[in-house]
Amino acid sequence: MAYQALYRVWRSQRFDDVIGQQAITQTLKNAITQNQISHAYLFTGPRGTGKTSAAKILAKAVNCPNSQDGEPCNECEICRSITEGTQEDVVEIDAASNNGVEEIRQLRERANYAPTQAQYKVYIIDEVHMLSTGAFNALLKTLEEPKKNVVFILATTEPHKIPATIISRTQRFDFKRIATKDIVEHLAYILEKSEIDFADEALNVIAQAAEGGMRDSLSILDQAISFSNGTITLQDALEVTGSLTYDMMDRFITACKQKNTADCLQLLDEMLASGKEARRLLENLLVYCRDLLIYQKAPQLLAEKAQHFTETFKQSATEISAQQIYDWIYILNETQNEIRFTTSPRIYLEVAVVKLAEETTSESTPADSFSSTDSQEIAQLKEQVTELQKEVSQLKKQSEQTQPQAQVQTQQNKEKKPAATQYRVPKKRVFKVLQEATKKELANVKDVWEDLLASLSVTQKAMLRASQPKAASPNGLVIAFDYEIICKKAANDQDFILAVQNNISRMISGYAPDLVYITNESWPVLRQEFLSGQDEPAEESEFAEAEETENEETDEKKEDLVVSKAQDLFGELATIKED
Repeated sequence: MAYQALYRVWRSQRFDDVIGQQAITQTLKNAITQNQISHAYLFTGPRGTGKTSAAKILAKAVNCPNSQDGEPCNECEICRSITEGTQEDVVEIDAASNNGVEEIRQLRERANYAPTQAQYKVYIIDEVHMLSTGAFNALLKTLEEPKKNVVFILATTEPHKIPATIISRTQRFDFKRIATKDIVEHLAYILEKSEIDFADEALNVIAQAAEGGMRDSLSILDQAISFSNGTITLQDALEVTGSLTYDMMDRFITACKQKNTADCLQLLDEMLASGKEARRLLENLLVYCRDLLIYQKAPQLLAEKAQHFTETFKQSATEISAQQIYDWIYILNETQNEIRFTTSPRIYLEVAVVKLAEETTSESTPADSFSSTDSQEIAQLKEQVTELQKEVSQLKKQSEQTQPQAQVQTQQNKEKKPAATQYRVPKKRVFKVLQEATKKELANVKDVWEDLLASLSVTQKAMLRASQPKAASPNGLVIAFDYEIICKKAANDQDFILAVQNNISRMISGYAPDLVYITNESWPVLRQEFLSGQDEPAEESEFAEAEETENEETDEKKEDLVVSKAQDLFGELATIKED
């Protein structure tokens, strides 16, 4: 049989085998035993923390006929077929290569059919954040109206890229980085089962290099087994991970302590020449400095590592002050952030080494930092402050004398200021709607008005509630707002306009009007101008009161025509008054 990597051979097959995620696995087991299986789950967290493994275990557990305490038996035909990836009712999809709308639509169509062998159809979508916007929208419909006996399990390392509408329809579980201690125990268990000798400190180095990922730690262990001669030693682990040896770090920190910049730079050159990677080098030095600090303050917390500390390390811990270690940690951390975005990490490393080896002034007292020259400068500054205070008091008196004149001038300026710009009513667009308006279109809009309000968001609903439809044509709709400020906001809010148009089109088949927003105050004037036959509206948005332009000798037939047109357009809104 072909060789399989350790992370494949030792992939978790039961919830109890998932390392470092006890809270999540216990919750899932309880949900299965209580028959409270959700239609959608979201597993998030760093790589190698067990998201996909937990998804497959969940798929087996909900379908296993012999499930006990929420755990699959891993012996029945269903469990074996899911483990081997041959079960048709459990589909694993890689969203990185299947991120289009068509793939998700096909998934939706297949989800409509009942499972053939298993009890539940389970769809595992790995790296779901890679789906396109259209694919997310297609998936959203399925999550809104889930089919019976269908379970979606979404896994991702970047949950911030998933739309909130998707997340809110799933049960979210955040997988955390696995503790170094848990990784070491699991690696030791695997090596004991494989009958391979190892040094405890070697596993610590591997676990720290994995940065909380079990899959990464197993991959590094695989390399260490191949590199070693039957026994995994500390040196083997350091070589495989590219980490610094304790001897290298002891020499480097001693040179920094002695402020020997030349030796520090030479040691850095040796470490880089031996193939040490810049990021790993900084991590090792940070851990070393952290160990120095903890050894000073609480040595009992390092009991597990105490046997590996050298005499040089212990001597440095007693001679180097805590403030000095704080400064080193700060420099190393800043350098670690800087090299993430550069192609020349060596330059930043050399600068950092020079900083580490420089004499620090953080421990000096404030009194020591002041010289006689500083005292003279302080005296001069005091004199300047006194003179400035005198000038300020003089200016204050002058301002009090000129204040009445300034107030009069300010009042005059306020009176000269033009009035605030009013909302420009689109008269041409209003008249265009009125020319084609019918009572039928207006009645249709009024019938769905309450449903339209209910379909909008809270903010949009509040805006539209302060308005009424006034006239409607096959291609336009005039909406009058009670307040000018709301009218302005509605006319400039594209999201609001699209929401109203889309919902009206959905409620009235084939009706997609151009929305025209006006104020309630302008509506009577506009209506009167249109009925009076004013075809060309003025460019100004401020309306004067309608003048009486009709003569007493107006033809009776023309008046009847106007009244008839008004009743046809506005229905109950048109009121006929006899003079």
